[in-house]
Amino acid sequence: MAPNYTRTVLMTALLALPLAAAAPAFAQEMKPREPVISVTGDGESSIAPDMAVVNFAVVKQAKTAREALDENNKAMNDVLAALKSGGIAERDLQTSGFSIQPQYNYPQPVDGQQQQPQLIGYQTINSITVRLRDLAKLGAVIDQSVSLGINQGGDIQFTNDKPDAVIDEARKNAVASAVKKAKTLSEAAGVKLGRILEINENVPRVMPQPVYRATMMKEASDAAVPVQSGENNYNVSVTVTFAIEQ
Repeated sequence: MAPNYTRTVLMTALLALPLAAAAPAFAQEMKPREPVISVTGDGESSIAPDMAVVNFAVVKQAKTAREALDENNKAMNDVLAALKSGGIAERDLQTSGFSIQPQYNYPQPVDGQQQQPQLIGYQTINSITVRLRDLAKLGAVIDQSVSLGINQGGDIQFTNDKPDAVIDEARKNAVASAVKKAKTLSEAAGVKLGRILEINENVPRVMPQPVYRATMMKEASDAAVPVQSGENNYNVSVTVTFAIEQ
């Protein structure tokens, strides 16, 4: 009987080990959750842009692909030469797209029969992205580019080369907003606000939002295209968790 008794005691001890190990974790789960207040604060900060990103394209059509490409190349080379001579660096000029597409004419059906499409020529599109760091030249650059062959595009994004300082200011404003909200909530609930337990900056990454309230930019010449740079409004959102003092 002794061996069986020993085995029974040993098995009982082994089964008790996981329960003993789980006891602290179970006690932790049973511990009352610390009361907290969690709020989200939004902050913003504005700054005038110091750079513009413009998209241009040359679109040409001709009877052959070779003719369409040659015409496009000439126009785009003239535009690039003018931009470089105007002080725009190589690093600020980037080809953003290129395509050659056949163009078809689709005749009307004859006696209910669908007709074969007719090849009538080719179209070439060459697109570039220009980063302009002197905004005073923007209107003149657009005007000159159109005169030299740009005939599609013109999307303009006003941005900032180094927005770190203004983003930091928006972060401070967001935290201040969260603290103010938490104080209002704690006072309304009749509790005392405690220490900050956690701060999280919410994604996505802050991006400039244009604010259309600036005056007209000074034109480089009478022929320049009038543009407005406005202000860039950088937004940051943070979530702050506070303890509630007992």
